[in-house]
Amino acid sequence: MESRAEYWIWFLVMGAIVGWLAGIIMRGRGFGLFGDIVVGVVGAALGGWVANTMGLYATSSLGAFLVALGGALLLVALTRFVKRLA
Repeated sequence: MESRAEYWIWFLVMGAIVGWLAGIIMRGRGFGLFGDIVVGVVGAALGGWVANTMGLYATSSLGAFLVALGGALLLVALTRFVKRLA
C-alpha cells in the first residue's frame, strides 16, 4: 500500500507528463514544469468531468491517462479560443 506522499508525487508526475504531451501536441513544445503540471492536473479534472457527463468511465490506468490527456488538450484549445476573443 502506498503512502499519501507517494500518491501525490505520482499524481504530480503524471500531471506533468500529461501537460507536457498536451503542449507538444498543441503547441510543439511544453509549458515549463509548473505549467505542465497545472495543465495536466486541471486537464485531468476537466477530462474526467466531460467523460462522466457523456456517461464514459475509465476503468484502467491507460483509460484514465487518455481521459486526462483529452481534458488537457481541450483545456489548451479552450484557452487559445478565449485568448483570440480578448
